[in-house]
Amino acid sequence: MFGKEAGIFVASGTMGNLLAIMAHCQRGDEIIVGRHNHIHRWEQGVSATTIDVNGEGTMKIEDIEESIRVRDNHMPNTRLICLENTHNYAGGRALPLEYLKSVRELASRHGLSVHIDGARIYNAAITLGVNISDIAQQADSVMMCFSKGLGAPVGSILVGSKTFVEKARRSRKALGGGWRQAGILAAAARVALDNAESTIRRDHANAQKLAAGINVATPDHLKNAITAQEAGITNMVLLKCSNGISPAQVQKFLESRGVLVMVFDATRVRIVLNWGVSEKDVEKVLKVYSDFIASISNHIAV
Repeated sequence: MFGKEAGIFVASGTMGNLLAIMAHCQRGDEIIVGRHNHIHRWEQGVSATTIDVNGEGTMKIEDIEESIRVRDNHMPNTRLICLENTHNYAGGRALPLEYLKSVRELASRHGLSVHIDGARIYNAAITLGVNISDIAQQADSVMMCFSKGLGAPVGSILVGSKTFVEKARRSRKALGGGWRQAGILAAAARVALDNAESTIRRDHANAQKLAAGINVATPDHLKNAITAQEAGITNMVLLKCSNGISPAQVQKFLESRGVLVMVFDATRVRIVLNWGVSEKDVEKVLKVYSDFIASISNHIAV
């Protein structure tokens, strides 16, 4: 599936990413990661040089290269480049394969390792029309989550070389992840993989239908105030809010009608499609969204 020598089951994607960093790096080492990558924003941070991320979730190759430190006793040693595919903060965008190859080539030139936070790598592979192994071969290690789009109750997998996985396995024990009950959870993850492709393709289709439907339901005079991102959709829909409409306002109205969404940041609402959301559910969301638009249509000056 990944084309790697070995893998271990872990409790969460955060644990998988932490184990990867621990296996690749030593005390005094540093990673390069995007400023809006999950590893930096939502995993309590690490010793990292952060780089701006564009709307597609990528970091500029030249920015990565400029961030690689020269070997100097006054500085940490750059050891690892971390990517995220698909990119959560960019709205589930899949990083292009050619971009991954460029990062891999740069890392090899400088003797660095590459880790992919692939919590939703299955979504990326389907969107790009490639195998997961085509993405994974551009990195030394990959983490994939079983409990997001795949629908398992809990768990992730971390893969890499045998040597890498043995290091990660030892650290996993120290972090409390060497649990004897893991087999039950891993079995659920195995079941999730059986229907993964059809489930994710359905999620992508539902997300595209939802984004398009939201934009159709938004009248012209409000399109500058609220719009759904349609480009590069996988299983997420981001609503961009401005001109008197706040993400909290959208979230509160939708929740009052039984639709749970997330205030993503100061200007955006995130809606995630998953195995438990049907096409009928999408139609309900569109109906509730239309009700929201009707409730504000005469009160927003744009």
